[in-house]
Amino acid sequence: MKFLTGHTLVEFPKLGWEFDIYENLVEFTVPGWDIDITIRFYGVIIAFGFALAVLFGGRMAYKWKLSLDKMLDVLIYGTIGGIVGARLYYVVFEWDSYKNDLLSIFKIWEGGLAIYGGIIGAMIAAYFVCKKVDLNFYKLLDIASMSFLIGQCIGRWGNFTNQEAFGTNTDLPWGMTSEKISNYISAHYSTLTASGITIDSELPVHPTFLYESLWCLIGFIILYIVCRKFYKFDGQLILGYGIIYGLERAVVEGLRTDSLYIGSTNLRVSQILSLVLVVCCAALTAAKLIQIRKADEQKVKEYKEKKGNV
Repeated sequence: MKFLTGHTLVEFPKLGWEFDIYENLVEFTVPGWDIDITIRFYGVIIAFGFALAVLFGGRMAYKWKLSLDKMLDVLIYGTIGGIVGARLYYVVFEWDSYKNDLLSIFKIWEGGLAIYGGIIGAMIAAYFVCKKVDLNFYKLLDIASMSFLIGQCIGRWGNFTNQEAFGTNTDLPWGMTSEKISNYISAHYSTLTASGITIDSELPVHPTFLYESLWCLIGFIILYIVCRKFYKFDGQLILGYGIIYGLERAVVEGLRTDSLYIGSTNLRVSQILSLVLVVCCAALTAAKLIQIRKADEQKVKEYKEKKGNV
């Protein structure tokens, strides 16, 4: 049994910081089966983020008096739907990599999961389960929106241990570099150049995993405050999530080097989807708040008229 393998030295040159990062927590062989098993820090971090998200969701469900048994049904099927959706989304936009080896589509342990696809898949599954078990779908989405941000805030640190999902070159003080990052850029230089990305493997890059992690943390705080102080209608928080996360992806996606593109164009799928998401969620939120305000004004008007006739 081996502990802490896959060593990488990550440097932040302008800050003078150096970190020894390990991809794998433990490697071992199952006795009598000759099966090699590796537990990666990426998986551990994702699992930790998922567990905290579930615990928070359970706590909110208890406070809002939603059935925990029904919530568990949604969690199980929503997780399955999320994994399937994340994989299908990625495969669709990377079809050239899979069309000649269809069985490789099922090899999710080799990477290739897209978060937008995961959210879409999870929401579709959750919708049908909520209808079946008679659970308030929009209330559930409001809880999920804050749980999503918890999971994403923590889960992005898995990208740090893998030294992936980084950005283009930067002169900012927190620019980072490592041998693995340099090797990736060198190996994919022609592909990156074809996508309109100019990048030097010897220079520091944007730690985009950190940008998203911090943005999600701030987003969670904002939604939690809205939930406590300004909650007006079911579905308000998930619309807020669409605005907050959509803005983040629209900005940060433009810095990344591993984006999915539409066909042979330089149009990034996540940026376009994010902008559409922000506009739609903002419009729906504004329309609903205006509707509520008009309804309140009408009630006040009717009350005054009733009082004046007494």
